[in-house]
Amino acid sequence: MIFFVSIVFATASLSYKPDSKREKGLKDYYKKYFSIGVAVNVRALSGNEADLIVREFNSVTAENDMKMGPIHPSEGTYNWRNADSIVNFAFKHKIKVRGHNLLWHNQAPAWLFKDSVGNQVSKEVLLARLKEHITTVVKHFKGKIYAWDVVNEAIDDKPENYFRNSLWYKICGEDFIAKAFEYAHKADPSAALYYNDYNSEEEGKREKIYRLLKSLVDAKIPITGIGLQGHWKLDKPSPDLIRKAIEKYASLGLKIQITELDLTVRKPVSPQDRLAGATQMPMAVDSGLTPDLARQQEQRYKEIFEIFRAYKNVITNVTFWNISDRYSWLDSRNGGVAGGAAASDPTRRVIRKAYPLLFDEKLQRKKAYFSVVDF
Repeated sequence: MIFFVSIVFATASLSYKPDSKREKGLKDYYKKYFSIGVAVNVRALSGNEADLIVREFNSVTAENDMKMGPIHPSEGTYNWRNADSIVNFAFKHKIKVRGHNLLWHNQAPAWLFKDSVGNQVSKEVLLARLKEHITTVVKHFKGKIYAWDVVNEAIDDKPENYFRNSLWYKICGEDFIAKAFEYAHKADPSAALYYNDYNSEEEGKREKIYRLLKSLVDAKIPITGIGLQGHWKLDKPSPDLIRKAIEKYASLGLKIQITELDLTVRKPVSPQDRLAGATQMPMAVDSGLTPDLARQQEQRYKEIFEIFRAYKNVITNVTFWNISDRYSWLDSRNGGVAGGAAASDPTRRVIRKAYPLLFDEKLQRKKAYFSVVDF
């Protein structure tokens, strides 16, 4: 027997419909500070989402379509269709493009690490494949992409480990990181090159990331800066940790980009909801973006952008990860709507949205939007 649960998500936003031809957007408010970007997929390139992108942003990032797996699914085969569509849309509307990403342990196609009979390849073979991939992708977009996330999330979260024990590291040691930057720079010397990671403000991981970046700078590896992802909560990380991270990385002479910003209002799953999610059919536990949560998010965005503006000399871009609360990658993670990374979690039946962005499900500006532009 199949049960269907009807769920209504409430929102707390302003009923506001700007004239897209005349109304200022985020990019205009921050014209003297840094570019404002958004992560997109091809579905967003038409209709009202496209109108919002053009009005509000002057930088876009492909959410998934430039990652290794989607763009290079098999040896000798490249899938340019979606990535080209995003780049063409951006150029049509005079929007810059960030490339994301050239190397990651996740969404890396399995064929990269295996030979023709299924054995793990040698370091030499893997680096040769990496060079071919980066050279081909970067040259394909040469002159169209102003910055690349070259290496993504290579540092381990565990305090006792330095590098993530990925296949890249197991096969190549740490050499793959420097090589990736060298390959990218040779393919397009004019592109800015970034190392990108999450939790890069937390003290323990911050020190390990700093150690990596310093080693690259000292070795004169062509690296422009670091991307702080910015998948943050209403109370974490603290403003002090954010400032310390920016100052620490900038002390190396590196630029900073906030590459994947969103502020979830979702709290950790309670023991009761965790039990219910593991033993019952889906429950409508989402209370929507309540007025109290909306106020907290408004103040949090205000606080964060005050910090960003204070460091405009080193921050060159702030990019939101997704357009609006209509769709967020967070909704399918860690106690959110069933699916995605939550599919193997017993909390997958607990349905809670994240409401992490400046635009609501109807693409209207939330109160948090005005806290960002009213300065």
